[in-house]
Amino acid sequence: MLRDNSSMQASFSITNDVAHGLMRITMAGFFEPADIARFVTERDAAFRQLRTRPNEHLSLVDIRAMDIQAAESVMGFQQVLSDPRYRSRRIAFVVGRSLAAMQIRRAAKGRDTQYFDEADEAEAWLLATPPEASLSRRTG
Repeated sequence: MLRDNSSMQASFSITNDVAHGLMRITMAGFFEPADIARFVTERDAAFRQLRTRPNEHLSLVDIRAMDIQAAESVMGFQQVLSDPRYRSRRIAFVVGRSLAAMQIRRAAKGRDTQYFDEADEAEAWLLATPPEASLSRRTG
């Protein structure tokens, strides 16, 4: 399918909170395979700056502005999430109530992942000790 609407163009930002070992990612638009590859390259560079031990970092991923993705892109994100070299200790997704939210649930299946309506709730869950971690999450 050809897409020429610039508002649907893939965009993302990545910022690190080194003190907490937390990577904040915001993603928007429609991702083609080349966009996913560009994201992975930048995510890998940001990961090296985070300075955590392997698989000890936390990830907060805000996808509220992400469009519904093609099946090929969902599979691409599933591969990104399953890469053992960059596997987060925990991932919190901030999601809208859309099909894109259902798609990320499929892509992240089997991971220690929770889904939230607000970024501050997601961050609180990520930074909480395990007993507190189950308090304000949205299930399903």
